Amino acid sequence: MSKTKIVVIGVGAVGATTAYTLLLRERADELVLIDANKGKAKGDAIDMNHGLPFLGRTKVWAGDYEDCRDANIIIITAGAAQKPGETRIDLLKRNVDIFDSIMTEVLKYNQDGVLLIASNPVDIMSYFTLHKSKWPANRVVGSGTLLDSARFRYLIGEELGIDPRSVHAHIIGEHGDSELPVWSLANVAGTRIPFDEETKERIFTSTRDAAYEIISAKGATYYAIALALDRICTAILRDEGAVLNVSTLLQDYHGVSDVYLGVPCVVDRTGVREVLQLEISDGEREKLHRSAQKLKELIQSIQV
Repeated sequence: MSKTKIVVIGVGAVGATTAYTLLLRERADELVLIDANKGKAKGDAIDMNHGLPFLGRTKVWAGDYEDCRDANIIIITAGAAQKPGETRIDLLKRNVDIFDSIMTEVLKYNQDGVLLIASNPVDIMSYFTLHKSKWPANRVVGSGTLLDSARFRYLIGEELGIDPRSVHAHIIGEHGDSELPVWSLANVAGTRIPFDEETKERIFTSTRDAAYEIISAKGATYYAIALALDRICTAILRDEGAVLNVSTLLQDYHGVSDVYLGVPCVVDRTGVREVLQLEISDGEREKLHRSAQKLKELIQSIQV
């Protein structure tokens, strides 16, 4: 059997935690860490290697872009932090410049893997990566609303006293403020969830604003997104055909086209094999259109 390789580009809080999660779960034979701060990548690799006597036989090292060659999955978590007084548009432009330089190097060595984008704003960065790479859209995957949906399911489960794995509910649209809950399809074992409007609004607000709360408390979110990225990697490497709310290029999805948004997709070794069109309500469709329009306006503002 051929060896599996995952490359993580950007080993800040999200990238390092993702790499460690992949290591603990022995997802790949080879795990490569790449960062502009080569010392940080080297230190993380050494630290992880010292734990290998307690784990399996994963080979971990701090590498360069040429190590993207033969990688099954290239995860990009790199990006600039917002400076005081900096507008979101200015931050977007800086991150697009960073991604441009990253993709220029990656594409020299890999044309066959799956690009998994986690840097925020993830939907816009995924869209930019698609156009920069010129790869088929199925192989450029954003982390999308997978984490948002997990938060949503957790909070519903807490309210009901039910294991969140038994809660079926979706957050779709932007991974951000314009995301929307699909309450019309939320269920437990096919049974509609009996919440009044006030409870629904409270749960959704807590879901949407979760990152703000965590960042305020400890500076960054990284544990749950690392688990979400691990889940996507597992679906790809094991060719699962798992349904996950990742960000992908939409074409006539309830009238929405040419934008990356988080929706339920079938994920296998090809990346996004299929986009599942949910039977959402008219109100939810309207909110999805607003979410798409917001992102399109931001994309136009940075002239991708």
